[in-house]
Amino acid sequence: MDNEQWWSRLKPATREWLIANNGDAVPERVATEVAVAGGPVGVEATGEDDTQPGLFYPDEILDWVEEIANTEDSPDSV
Repeated sequence: MDNEQWWSRLKPATREWLIANNGDAVPERVATEVAVAGGPVGVEATGEDDTQPGLFYPDEILDWVEEIANTEDSPDSV
C-alpha cells in the first residue's frame, strides 16, 4: 500500500501527532492505528547508541511525513 492510502485512513489527530513529532518515539496507540491503516510497523529501538528507546519509523517514512508537513504548511495548499 502506498503512503497516501494508509495516511488518508488515519484520524486527523493521529496525522497531526505524526507531523508534530516526526522522528520521535511513537506511542503504542499511534503505531497500532498506523499499522491497522496499512502503514509501516514501527521498529523497536533499545536505547543503545544514544537513541531513545521506543518504536520508530524508517527514515523514508520520516522524510515522507516531513514532505506532507511542508505541503500542508505552504500557502499554496490552502
